[in-house]
Amino acid sequence: MNAPIQTPDVSRRSFVKSAAGLTFSFALSGTILGRASEAFAAVGTRLNAWVTIAADNTITILCPTSEMGQGVLTALPLILAEELDADWSKVKCEFAPGNPRVYGGVHKMFPGAQVTLASVSVPAYYAPLRTAGAQARKVLVDAVAAEWKVPAAELTTDKSTVIHSKSKRRISYGEVVKFAKVPAELPKIAEGDLKKPKDFKLIGRKDIKRVDVPSKVDGSARYGIDVQIRGMVYASLMHAPMEGVKVASANADDVKKIKGVTHVLTLPFGVAVVADTVEASRAGRMALKVTWDTSAAPAAPFDSEKAKDEYARKAKDPAAEVKEAFKVGDADKALAGAKKTLEAAYWSEHTYHAQMEPMNAVAQVSPDGTSVEIWVGTQVQPLAAAVVANVLKTTPDKVKINLQLLGGGFGRRIWPDAPVQASVISNIVKKPVKLMLTREDDIIAARPRPMTYHVMKAGLDESNNLVSWHHRIVAENVDAVAAPPRFAATGGRDYIGWVGMSQEFYKIPNLKADAIREQRGMRVHAWRGIGAGYNKFVSESFLDEVAQARGVDPLAFRLELTKDQPRAQAVIKAVAEMANWKKKRKDRALGIAFSDYHDTLTAGIAEVSVNKATGKIKVHNYWIAVDPGLVVQPENAQAQVESAIVYALSGALTEELSMKGGAIQQSNFNDYHVLRMSDMPELHIKIIATNNPPTGMGEVGIPTVAPAIGNAVATLTGKRLRHLPMSSDRVKKALA
Repeated sequence: MNAPIQTPDVSRRSFVKSAAGLTFSFALSGTILGRASEAFAAVGTRLNAWVTIAADNTITILCPTSEMGQGVLTALPLILAEELDADWSKVKCEFAPGNPRVYGGVHKMFPGAQVTLASVSVPAYYAPLRTAGAQARKVLVDAVAAEWKVPAAELTTDKSTVIHSKSKRRISYGEVVKFAKVPAELPKIAEGDLKKPKDFKLIGRKDIKRVDVPSKVDGSARYGIDVQIRGMVYASLMHAPMEGVKVASANADDVKKIKGVTHVLTLPFGVAVVADTVEASRAGRMALKVTWDTSAAPAAPFDSEKAKDEYARKAKDPAAEVKEAFKVGDADKALAGAKKTLEAAYWSEHTYHAQMEPMNAVAQVSPDGTSVEIWVGTQVQPLAAAVVANVLKTTPDKVKINLQLLGGGFGRRIWPDAPVQASVISNIVKKPVKLMLTREDDIIAARPRPMTYHVMKAGLDESNNLVSWHHRIVAENVDAVAAPPRFAATGGRDYIGWVGMSQEFYKIPNLKADAIREQRGMRVHAWRGIGAGYNKFVSESFLDEVAQARGVDPLAFRLELTKDQPRAQAVIKAVAEMANWKKKRKDRALGIAFSDYHDTLTAGIAEVSVNKATGKIKVHNYWIAVDPGLVVQPENAQAQVESAIVYALSGALTEELSMKGGAIQQSNFNDYHVLRMSDMPELHIKIIATNNPPTGMGEVGIPTVAPAIGNAVATLTGKRLRHLPMSSDRVKKALA
């Protein structure tokens, strides 16, 4: 899709008429990404409809991505409905099946992929869904023009009605579908055929509420954990603590004596207890005693505390393999010739996704084991189908996924371990199986954000200008674990882990960002905000260190670096005004940070105090200004930023996983601490909507939080915190 508005390829599309109404079929073209997409393309799964208009005026629009609280069940249908001129009260939304050949998006990061991650849902589908709505509207108008024998140019549409002002005739879309002729191909739509933002009737309206909220309020919303099907049994799982371990021994005979327990299964991913009831499966799980053989597990030697010295040594090892991530000019030469140089080291720890709904799935494998039906909340339907198919030695078209609401994703529900495990168990016991992990096993099975070590270097010239910048990261590569095909195809680039290192909006003449790969066998994965969560903490904190060395105000420094970037200047100036940057606070201080996460620009300011006796950081206020381009749903955009800030506050101040012998040491929220309500600051959010294409909202509140807090603490105490999370113990150590 190289056209300016990324219009879908219509060469194989049809406009289908049926007794119930009209169904428009669209296949979004684009490069197929990854094994899942390739598998679907290979089996030639049939095309499915995007929008159906029924004779009773009901308009059903399919949503290609998962609903995990970010509001896509409203935002994506709203985009199509806008160009269709639909009556929003008559629109309903259903999940599309997992098939990237039909429902793949057009985002530059994941071309052709049907994924729910990295805030790409609205950006990936904004242009295609507008085009789809415009095509459907034109077909309806052309049908009425032919029926009434009037020029199509004389017809207008509004709220699912075609109007001919000259004759004062009106006809509903539901009536049109009774006589509409179906063209062989849907009409092509040029950019000029689409509405101008000033003419939008649905997009940008503050009174349109999310369609999923009422069911979540009254309890009727169905998540994966709520699914019940006839004849199913229940499975609990003592999850293997790391990849590659084997069960050395298990007290299976003792567990089988528990009433209701039918199977105790030793599997590659752990020991499963299958029972007739939830209670029996849990009792069996609690009675399990398993010893593990870790001799073949790559992670077995890993101790996250002891490894820190090794990470730091590797960062300076001239023999280490270094991958270039981003480069501008010659940073090494500029640093060597600098009048003054600065260097600092930063850390971030592993973090757990801590989603409220533990991992779960329901699977019903056919008696011959060649097909399966699954009920699950997953972030990537096609990946789940492809991996399950591979495990069952069948094809993705034999895997039917019934997508459920997600009780939190944040990257954890990208990898389909739960549906795979449920399918394996169902295939063994020959019954439908509901697998539910306890919180403890969910943490054991965690796919955490990696531990990272960073070396930062900067050089100032004789005029005190920043002329060199070098950011090196040492970490396990997320892409290597979460997206092996992309990792291999790009020569070992960690797209997930390197986000936030490029500094595109800062005018730095010589910049280098590079990476050294650690391989510790951990199941590292994407975590909300992906690499920007730690990379922006590091770079925006170090930028304040450079500002201090130059003797300039951190706000003024950022304005200087972004002087050629008007959108960046706008958010920085806006948040400074919101927080009254120059106002002095008693026993408190402000810190600022800027981010350009996936082209959504944000600037945040934190107001903090520090209890020197306890080491506790208190964030009193947090201000943020956001430019996400065009805003589809303003109220939800606000909610998404709030949500991300809360998540980031927790990660910045308290969340930390530790590893010994390759196994996670935390077990529940008693020792994996998340933010409490009493620790919430006042949030002040300003959305600066522009007519630029929408660039995503779900994660953009993450990157500026930790550096803004760290910068505020440094201003207040004179001590720089260079380690995430900024726990009380680390604060006390820094102050001592």
